[in-house]
Amino acid sequence: MKKLKTIIQRKKWNMILGISDIIMMIIASYLALLTRFEFYPSQIASIFLKNAAKYMPLNLFCSIVIFMAYRLYSTQWKYAGVSDFINVVKAAVIAAAFQLIGIYMLQWEIPRSYYFLYLVYLLLGMFFIRLLVRLIQGSEPLKVNDIGKKKVPVMLIGAGEAGSIILNEIKKSTYVTKTIRCIIDDDPAKKGTYLSGIPVVGNRNTILRNAVKFDVEEIILAIPTIEPKDRKDILEICKQTGCRLSILPGLYQLINSEVTVSALREVEIEDLLGREPVKANLPSIMSYVKDRVVFVTGGGGSIGSEICRQIARYQPKKLVIIDNYENNAYEIQMELKRTHPELDLKVLIVSVQNHLRIHNIFEDYKPDIVFHAAAHKHVPLMEDSPHDAIKNNVFGTFNIAKEAGMSGVKRMVLISTDKAVRPTNIMGASKRICEMVIQYMNSLYDTEYVAVRFGNVLGSNGSVVPLFKKQIANGGPVTVTHPEIIRYFMTIPEAVSLVLEAGAYAEGGEIFILDMGEPVKILDLAKNMIRLSGLTPGEDIEIQFTGLRPGEKLYEELLIDEENKKETKNKRIFIGSPRMMETEQFSELIAELDHAAFSEDPNIREVVKRLVPEYTYKQTNQQTK
Repeated sequence: MKKLKTIIQRKKWNMILGISDIIMMIIASYLALLTRFEFYPSQIASIFLKNAAKYMPLNLFCSIVIFMAYRLYSTQWKYAGVSDFINVVKAAVIAAAFQLIGIYMLQWEIPRSYYFLYLVYLLLGMFFIRLLVRLIQGSEPLKVNDIGKKKVPVMLIGAGEAGSIILNEIKKSTYVTKTIRCIIDDDPAKKGTYLSGIPVVGNRNTILRNAVKFDVEEIILAIPTIEPKDRKDILEICKQTGCRLSILPGLYQLINSEVTVSALREVEIEDLLGREPVKANLPSIMSYVKDRVVFVTGGGGSIGSEICRQIARYQPKKLVIIDNYENNAYEIQMELKRTHPELDLKVLIVSVQNHLRIHNIFEDYKPDIVFHAAAHKHVPLMEDSPHDAIKNNVFGTFNIAKEAGMSGVKRMVLISTDKAVRPTNIMGASKRICEMVIQYMNSLYDTEYVAVRFGNVLGSNGSVVPLFKKQIANGGPVTVTHPEIIRYFMTIPEAVSLVLEAGAYAEGGEIFILDMGEPVKILDLAKNMIRLSGLTPGEDIEIQFTGLRPGEKLYEELLIDEENKKETKNKRIFIGSPRMMETEQFSELIAELDHAAFSEDPNIREVVKRLVPEYTYKQTNQQTK
């Protein structure tokens, strides 16, 4: 119904333009004679009026045909550019020439100056009418055409406002090396129309055919308001063309008048998730960090640095970044100084395993909120170094959590992982014990301890996406451990925004679980990334299966069977209810684990399993070096 209404609306405007042009031709004819005789109607010879009137029906017919041939009634005048108004000039000149030839061949008497004056008045009228239509419909300022050099042929997807702005900027620019050949739009009312002289050739189902027909080398998706599922579907089709893909980021750019060619970016793997971006209502809930001293451990890492970026927007009294890797810490320090010069920022290089130094830092800065993101996270590496995984992850968390309780921190948020659910590797098991540490400390101190559990984040350090990008850049092969392996994915900003929101819901002892959407097959991810690079999987880039690594699972879970989940105010955040161990029993086992880790006990996995009974591992993994 909405599309039918749009079609009727456009036909109505075309009819108005046609009728207006007819009226203007009649008025222009009379004004031409009136001007010739110095605006004295009584001096116009009746034969001139009679001849002009007699020829008018044929003039109207020929002119309307010419105007239609120049697409004056199929152009979207709301988005018209200079080239469209040049078409008006061309059509009017040819129509006036036809009138001159016709009257001359009929040998009807009329002043010679009439033809020039008629053309002038006709152009003024037609320009006025079309500019009025632009004004009524709302439009962007007129754009100037480009000055030619050899340019990349482009298909534009989106014949709306953003598409028009991109198109006209490309046409006017002497620097942008692109030329739009055709436009795709799913609105049937736009098919067959022209946008700044470029044809709208069909909907998404015609992308492949028209990419070949117009010999395009690049495709630009310029629909900021597009639904994620539609964006995914369109990009899946575009990938089959082998063309380079660019995309306009989103509605924000349209609202803030930032729709420019420079705003275009390459299609990222995030665009293919096919779901709504996760939205957290941070401005309304982030008062819990305002005017507070906030600690972020692991603040130089992928998740930790994004936590710092987002917290910096909400006026903390002081932000203290704790990290043992100086390069990452330095990078986020420089970034925050540039983006938030008013921020009271302190960066400290220290390991969370250094209990004495951690104690002194808590004493010196007296934090109100702690986000604990510091951890060893690489599964295969930790399989070969189980003692260090336990020391850093478990007892680093223990140190931070204990100091938080002893120094009266209001809230501590642990960053956990889906690998903590039914772990098959030491890293996942260590993170499950970290969750247990949080619950244990919550029973001892007034601090509100919570954990937030989520899956993989796209683009994090050491994750599969940067690895695939590097392998593709090197010409392959792209390595996938197993053809059936799947993972949950979320972008770093999405995950962190939900972490911060979960922190606002904390009452103490909860394990928050983020809804990660549908899981993604890693093989499909690899193929998509190869196609996004303009290459063909299996032909240009080989995909090799290397086998599951030690401790790696085919799929990850966010909950185990006995963990019932409760909803929160945000439908993407749930509260799990994992098994809790008796305080005394946990205290004894954590002391035993401490001894096993720091004495390099080769049977440390057996101690871990007593703490996490669902932890499974191959006996050969017990041999440590």
